[in-house]
Amino acid sequence: MTIKIEAAGTVFYLPYYVAEEEGYFAEEGLDVELIRERASDETGLRFIARPDTVSSFSSFKLFEAGQSQLYNACEWGQLRRSQDSQVKGKVVARRSAVASQAIIVRPDSPYNVAGDLAGVRVGVNFHHGSHYLVLQLLEGFLPRTDINLVGIKGKERFEALRDGDIDAVAVMEPWITVAEKAGYKILAEGHYYGAEIAGESLDDEQFTKITRAVNKAVDKIHEDIRPYLKYFVEQAAPVAELVPEDFSLGRLRYVHAGPYPEDHFNRTVDWIASWDLIGEENDFVKLVDASKLLQGA
Repeated sequence: MTIKIEAAGTVFYLPYYVAEEEGYFAEEGLDVELIRERASDETGLRFIARPDTVSSFSSFKLFEAGQSQLYNACEWGQLRRSQDSQVKGKVVARRSAVASQAIIVRPDSPYNVAGDLAGVRVGVNFHHGSHYLVLQLLEGFLPRTDINLVGIKGKERFEALRDGDIDAVAVMEPWITVAEKAGYKILAEGHYYGAEIAGESLDDEQFTKITRAVNKAVDKIHEDIRPYLKYFVEQAAPVAELVPEDFSLGRLRYVHAGPYPEDHFNRTVDWIASWDLIGEENDFVKLVDASKLLQGA
């Protein structure tokens, strides 16, 4: 059986790419296909005013269509998707990528600190890490009523900022490095955890083997991440030319994937609900399958 994993976004899936390159999936007896490109029905540039007009599965349609068995994303969005899933997808583990997003503006922007963004549109991807992290970053500087997020579809957020379509956006790697190299200003940045969602067709032993292979890859990354920076360079290539030396290695953080903690779940769900982005009635057992990851992963 071929296990199909939606693996678009280098910063989130670098351990998967390394596990594939180094043969760790094969060592576990797994036939894994990493789906690196997502089909998009977006053309041109589109701004979305409210998150309640966008499906939480706007980027993970293959999973809901039964065409993939596993994917990871930010923990906030994953809990929302676990609530929304029509195919019984559940959070099964904390992912290995500790990703970051940064709020950036152009070099000539009048904005210099996060508190300058009162009422200013900030471009994000609703129900994804940029959306939730920007809420957390900005509510430390501004009243919630002054935070003005807008969803961007059909164009990379960095390109929308570069082209003057919007004056502030949140981006991840490699776009943070692209922005820094071009002299853009970072107003705020934060790292955050993510989670894995699996479907019922992926059995516990298969998921445990995948996690073992990914954790081997994390160890390989810790030995020396530099040989694998090529994946970030390739992702940025359509927009900007980077070399491995451009990256700040301390920004790229990877840990062993493992169980998703219940106490962390409780804090996270309470915060998401405070923004009316998830139902208040959810509990750990409803959204998380803690038994999927067997001991010894």
